[in-house]
Amino acid sequence: MAAYDFLSVRLFVDAPLEEGASVGLDRTQQNYLGNVLRLKAGERILAFNGRDGEFAAGLTAEGKRLGLLVEARTRPQPLLPSLRWLFAPLKHARLDYMVQKAVEMGVGSIEPVITRRTQVSRVNLERMRANVVEAAEQCGVIAVPPVVPEEALLGRLDAWDASVHLVFCDEDASVADPLAALASIPEGPLAVLIGPEGGFDEAERQAIGRIPTHTRLSLGPRILRADTAAVAALALVQAVRGDWRG
Repeated sequence: MAAYDFLSVRLFVDAPLEEGASVGLDRTQQNYLGNVLRLKAGERILAFNGRDGEFAAGLTAEGKRLGLLVEARTRPQPLLPSLRWLFAPLKHARLDYMVQKAVEMGVGSIEPVITRRTQVSRVNLERMRANVVEAAEQCGVIAVPPVVPEEALLGRLDAWDASVHLVFCDEDASVADPLAALASIPEGPLAVLIGPEGGFDEAERQAIGRIPTHTRLSLGPRILRADTAAVAALALVQAVRGDWRG
């Protein structure tokens, strides 16, 4: 089996990273590198922690335990994107998918909100964080977005910072040009709000309407599932206002 090029394997580690540092790995990471990928001592990967940048690192072995010896920095640590993503949690696999795609789409924070029609009664934050890490490892992200503890949507809106423009994805909005609607928003930080599959109730709609800096956004003539709507909305925002612009 040919040796892996270190650029093809990326690993998130929750430890300080600097040139010359030794980093221990947990059992899951050791199993992934040693048994799944069959890497051996001396082979090199990329390591990042969401704080110090990305580094090349060589695998070390002490008995059967694998570790890392940090080498040169390959990328400096960027700032987190200013794009916030608020969403009503879904169940299991569809929520996993939605969180992973949001990371790939370049969100800066992952903020579950509980609405009247939210489908789940318990939010598994650790599972969300694991999906964030997995997506970051796979798609080259090193500014790892935090997962904010869940909160009632009405509470989040009551404390809303008006300097953040809220993009409200509303299935009842008139079907117009979403790109033009996004282009008309003044420069500044944005948040995208995706509701539950049952939609928002009237009290929630009224609370959104009281935010002076918000835009109702139609995602087209069809009713989209919440996970599909999240990908569609974030793609539109990134294309018009985000870091996809040249």
